[in-house]
Amino acid sequence: MRLQPRPKFRTGASVRFQSFFGAARALHAIAQAGLYPSNCRILDAQEAFNTGAADGSVAIMVLGFESGDHSPDAWMARALECCADHGGTPEAAKAGDANLEGAAGIWRNAFIRMPYAREFLTPAGLINDTFETAITWDRFESNHDKVKAATERSIFEATGLKGEVTCRVTHVYPDGPAPYFSFHALGRHGALLEQWQAIKNAASDALIEAGGTITHHHAVGRDHRPWYDRQRPGLFAAALRAAKRELDPQGMLNPGVLIDP
Repeated sequence: MRLQPRPKFRTGASVRFQSFFGAARALHAIAQAGLYPSNCRILDAQEAFNTGAADGSVAIMVLGFESGDHSPDAWMARALECCADHGGTPEAAKAGDANLEGAAGIWRNAFIRMPYAREFLTPAGLINDTFETAITWDRFESNHDKVKAATERSIFEATGLKGEVTCRVTHVYPDGPAPYFSFHALGRHGALLEQWQAIKNAASDALIEAGGTITHHHAVGRDHRPWYDRQRPGLFAAALRAAKRELDPQGMLNPGVLIDP
């Protein structure tokens, strides 16, 4: 177990970009600059609009640093320089915890409340879900466009109506981002599950065909097993089976999730 002091020093910012991909390039620069923000995510213009964080004309970056030892202001200053290099403009913030105010605060509150929305969306016949992937920086833009287009097509094919697909990036690494796509479609009562499954299948196929993974970390599970089987190396499966034979001989720990017993 590794312990560290509770953060005493925090700084945050919301940064506006005219281009979602411009925001992604700023993320790329931040991730490879060794700055390690505690919070670093971007919302495309539609996602920002849906949550009330912006008016639909700009992408938003939520950025934060914290430390239990010293002020992170120098880290933030360098990160904002990376943003400016790619067209980012920070919002004016009065509070030291800027992630709790402005666009960042509005999005944060909407994000926390998001799971409860299903309580009234599903009875209204609305199909909504989020799926995620991981991709290298050089393939991100192409992956984004192909996955979004394929999901939009599948919504129309499944429901006969246009839907909406938004994207946010919530995890960032030197090698690449983890994009999260959300889709919203008006379904038909009595067929909602089948319509959702058709959209989910098409989106999952598109993720792999566009060079991404079926999972970043949320998607390991039975729903994603067919696509995981397509990507999982055989040697890894053999090693995992051998480990389970020794450590879980009765097959009690998540049987059938990653490999057959």
